[in-house]
Amino acid sequence: MQLSEITYHDHAPISGYGAGFFRVGEMRHDGAVLVTPAAVAPWSGYDDIDSLLKLAGDVDVLFVGTGAEIAHLPAGLRDQLEEAGLGVEVMNSPSACRTYNVLLSEGRRIAAALIPVRSTLCHSPIFR
Repeated sequence: MQLSEITYHDHAPISGYGAGFFRVGEMRHDGAVLVTPAAVAPWSGYDDIDSLLKLAGDVDVLFVGTGAEIAHLPAGLRDQLEEAGLGVEVMNSPSACRTYNVLLSEGRRIAAALIPVRSTLCHSPIFR
């Protein structure tokens, strides 16, 4: 089997996460974050829908990482995002980070809204 090195086309992948933080490239970001290929910004969570709606037209798929466990989005949030033209995929935050990185390496138009895991047991890089 031939293995190829992953390239991210000058964009920083999500390189790790832990109790209350995410690492994008080499930068640590505490709390929930909104990650796009162009930027990382704090995200206030499900009530901060305006930050997500601003992605419409620039992003095809938004991954919502719900923390350590998968959870349902609040009623109506998915509908509002899809009406704005954003595809929405909900998963736990570790899975959202990995999926974001795979599609980032493919040059896809993506973003991730991530709620951190809270467990002190989870302090590891995404890829070992």
